[in-house]
Amino acid sequence: MTPPAQQKMKTKGTFDGKRANRNQPYNRPGGKKKWVSEHKVFDGSIGEGQGFAFKRKEKVKHEYNKLLRKERRKNTEVKTQYTEQYPEHLRHLYEAEAEKLRNEVKTNRINRTKARMAGGGGPVEEEAAPMAVNEAPTDLATAIDPAEDISSDKTDSAPQPTPAVAASKNDSLPMSNRSKKKMLRKTSYQKTKEEFESVKEKQKNKKEEFLKNKEQKEEAIQKYKQKKMETFQILSKKTKKGQPNLNLQMEYLLQKIQGTGPGK
Repeated sequence: MTPPAQQKMKTKGTFDGKRANRNQPYNRPGGKKKWVSEHKVFDGSIGEGQGFAFKRKEKVKHEYNKLLRKERRKNTEVKTQYTEQYPEHLRHLYEAEAEKLRNEVKTNRINRTKARMAGGGGPVEEEAAPMAVNEAPTDLATAIDPAEDISSDKTDSAPQPTPAVAASKNDSLPMSNRSKKKMLRKTSYQKTKEEFESVKEKQKNKKEEFLKNKEQKEEAIQKYKQKKMETFQILSKKTKKGQPNLNLQMEYLLQKIQGTGPGK
């Protein structure tokens, strides 16, 4: 009889623990299968537990996030509209003040533009615009005044500027730096044309320099060959007996030492 430590289990098949069938999703029809490592037969571990508290925590977080999403949807649907409410007997004063502020902002912007165009000098004073049109009467009694009819008649009877005068005024308006830059900006065709011309000019200069160097090289080679030929003619002369002429060779060496001969 074999000892108990060496006995083998005679049962066939594998041990299936709780929820061991991993091919079926957990209480989720049509859901994805949760991945569990092969050596585990349940979630969690024996030493730390099976993760019940962690699952409860995740469920609470999920419910809380759902509530937050619902609140965000409600807040986005309702948009608060802010409208300014004026008392009826003071509405004209508020509107006149707002119009005055708008005119001041516009005047300051124009002055800044003119000063920038003038080269950073002080702000150019603009002609004061008539504020009687912008400012409203202070009370309702003066709101309906025959003076308004007179002023309206005057404005109607005033001569309207011709289109030529209006065009000249528009031309005399200052132009901002941004508009200047936009006008001076080159098109892609102009940029390409300039690049082509610059490349062509570089190629032309390179070709001229190459031809010049080639000509100088040929002249130097020609001079060298001519000097060598003169030296050869001097040293190759022989006497009547066919021997080298030592007198000519000595004379050539002296001239070379003195720097006056053909072989210098």
